[in-house]
Amino acid sequence: MPNASRTPNAVSHFDERAFFEKALHYGIAHGLITPAKLEAMAQEAPKGMVQIARYFGSEFLRPELEKARERLVNLISLHLQHASHGDLRVAAELLRDHSLLSRSKAGSDMLKALIVMPQSTHFGMNEASVFGDRHIAHLARWSLAGYPEFLAELNARQGAAQTVQCALWLAQHLGMSADDLQACEPDAEAVIRTTLLVAMTNRKEMPDWHQFEKLIQMLRRKDPERVAAALQIPKAVPQTLRTVAETVRVSVLADLPKLLDARLTVRKLFDQTPAFMGRYFWVEDTLSDVGQFDRLRSAAWDKVTQGHADDSSLLTLFVCVAANVPPKALLTSKAALSLIRKIRKSGFEPALASTYIQTHAPQEYQDDYLQLWKDFVAEAQPTLLSDRDTKLTDALALLRRDCNVT
Repeated sequence: MPNASRTPNAVSHFDERAFFEKALHYGIAHGLITPAKLEAMAQEAPKGMVQIARYFGSEFLRPELEKARERLVNLISLHLQHASHGDLRVAAELLRDHSLLSRSKAGSDMLKALIVMPQSTHFGMNEASVFGDRHIAHLARWSLAGYPEFLAELNARQGAAQTVQCALWLAQHLGMSADDLQACEPDAEAVIRTTLLVAMTNRKEMPDWHQFEKLIQMLRRKDPERVAAALQIPKAVPQTLRTVAETVRVSVLADLPKLLDARLTVRKLFDQTPAFMGRYFWVEDTLSDVGQFDRLRSAAWDKVTQGHADDSSLLTLFVCVAANVPPKALLTSKAALSLIRKIRKSGFEPALASTYIQTHAPQEYQDDYLQLWKDFVAEAQPTLLSDRDTKLTDALALLRRDCNVT
């Protein structure tokens, strides 16, 4: 068994600046580390070096073993300094009460936990929180890093993790899972901002764009001071997440002058103002967007057709468009004659009506309308453009028969 005076030197030559060495010397000086414990450490250290060399490369190459020795000392140092908060007595007691390899493993586990912590508050930029083979290269680097670098990275990642956890908690109460957010790839802060706005309403689901737009419009109708007073963190938010939530709440308060400014449309604020693009979150619901678009198009179509869906009204509308006059579903005899004269003078463009149908008509009726128009044009175009019909009687008779002429 090596004596106590030699063993510390055998360990300390790994790296004289290591916190491990400082803790070891402190323990020896204060009677916390016994000769028997030193002997056990001396037996464990070579085993640990071989294990580490094998994990990161090969235990048969001397350079790998030298690097493994550095890693062993550094892993133990990182763990001791972090667990003891720099208190040498606490660190020495950890060495006394645990095996050397267990402290090395504790340091390794600490780094693995760091590596899989979120680096960003953006959901699309964070990997699954399980350490795997793809992370070994990162562990190799961090196993040689100093404690100040580790601590700075830990603080940054803990802040990101807290923000992500806050967003997850709030989103789950509006029906969105972690997988949903991962698929949408928003910033966690954007999710928190939106959920704080939603909390001022009776909504129980994360809004899509159209619902979010209505939410902002509703807030704009309220007194700004009352909106600011109502913007609070939900009482159910856990205490551990409230600091993050409060930080984001303050940012929403700073946004209120813009959010509540009715001079800027909601769409323009969030789609064309750089500072607000991606700053708030809504569900990109393609089906909802299509449905909303179809509803708007259907409403516009009903307005222009005055609710008439019969073939005569539709053909009247299409003839007007093809003649480059404002579309109408009903013509007086006088208006019909004026329309025919314009066609004879300026031309008749059936393609304009086809495009109009494809642009404005409800999707489910477009094919039928296009076929109706195609059949009409094939029969009516020669008459509408005929030079022999000088009194317009044939053309007017055709419009009376197929269109809506009173």
